[in-house]
Amino acid sequence: MPVKKDIRHILSISGGKDSTALAIYMHDKYPEIKTEYVFCDTHKECVETYPFLNRLEGYLGQEITRLEPDMQENAFDYFLKLNNGFLPSRSARWCTKNLKIKPFERFVGDQQTKLYIAIRADENRKGYISTKPNIAPVYPFIDDGITKADVFNILCESGVELPSFYDYRHRSGCYFCFFQTKEEWVGLLETHPDLFELAKQYEKPEIGFNWVEGGESLTDIEQPERIAQIKAKAETRRQQAKKRRMATPVSLQEQWGGINPDRLGEDDGCDICHL
Repeated sequence: MPVKKDIRHILSISGGKDSTALAIYMHDKYPEIKTEYVFCDTHKECVETYPFLNRLEGYLGQEITRLEPDMQENAFDYFLKLNNGFLPSRSARWCTKNLKIKPFERFVGDQQTKLYIAIRADENRKGYISTKPNIAPVYPFIDDGITKADVFNILCESGVELPSFYDYRHRSGCYFCFFQTKEEWVGLLETHPDLFELAKQYEKPEIGFNWVEGGESLTDIEQPERIAQIKAKAETRRQQAKKRRMATPVSLQEQWGGINPDRLGEDDGCDICHL
């Protein structure tokens, strides 16, 4: 991979499996590239993300620069007020724009920059692509044919492995991300009931301001009968999915430190958050 000294090389880490694996991959395979590692911090991330970033810094041997919005304290609440209390959603991703993209593009400035994006060779998407003409996307995993299985090998062989939020969700990002499935909301409730309560306080069900599309509030979701229904439906989906594809062999699960990639599914959401 040719290197030009007048070009910045930046890799944005979300805390998810793919961007973490790409950071390790770039560090190990392309040490001649002076890569800058950044993390866009909303201050609403999964709490497991922060110690994980510290662990990754230890492997990389360099700092992961934390990028923050202009309003560093309570930035989400500030922009929520600007949006008249209207919660972000799939169709109105003001959180991604103000808390992730703007801080990143401000950090880059006008210098010619290669942005390394952790889209794998077995995926059909392009991820976050900036509208700024000086930021050019680069896809090392696609170029080198790296797949999901390779990503897990990279993580496990490095000893970095996965952040522990994968125990109850399959995405990185904010703890109240609207892209979460109902099962993931239940996972948050059972793992971090305090954060679930904080997320619930943002809702205004009386005027339709809920995190979950379809009108169901977090108060509805936390009811014991509803939790049981959500878990049962999720388990049914998993069993059906297993029948449609070959499950990961137990030997490979052991090789990956007991991690079963089939359990994690794919990150689904704002590309700059979930890579």
